[in-house]
Amino acid sequence: MIKIMFVCHGNICRSPMAEFIFKDLAEKSGVLQNFSVSSSATSAEEIWGDIGNPVYPPARAELLKHGITCDGKRAVQLRKSDYGKYDLFIAMDSSNVRNIMKIFGSDSDGKVHKLLEFAGDGGDVADPWYSRRFDTAYNDILKGCTALLESLLKNSEN
Repeated sequence: MIKIMFVCHGNICRSPMAEFIFKDLAEKSGVLQNFSVSSSATSAEEIWGDIGNPVYPPARAELLKHGITCDGKRAVQLRKSDYGKYDLFIAMDSSNVRNIMKIFGSDSDGKVHKLLEFAGDGGDVADPWYSRRFDTAYNDILKGCTALLESLLKNSEN
């Protein structure tokens, strides 16, 4: 089983969108059982005590437009101890990568990547928090998750 953690700043927009888009793609491909998929934040801004905020309503609405639900998801913060629990940490942008590295200290096993690397594009997933363009973020994430899934399935065949 491949364990994937999608990561963004607050875990209420892009990383939960990626978590549920990837799960949807894997389920439709009949391979969801081969993956454990989660998402987390590099900050604690959306977490109050032990309870994180739910997925931001416009992000949830964008997922629903595509028949994807994210019911029950609440923000959680990435922890240093997560490094040994997951195979891949997929960041939404360069700032997320820097913050992941601050949390982990290093990436000796090469587990940290930006999502759009898998689509042949080292760019950042558009941040809808500022642009309000949840459709653009969805399209970026779908492109990255599709390429990530294809890459993982191809590598599992080799």
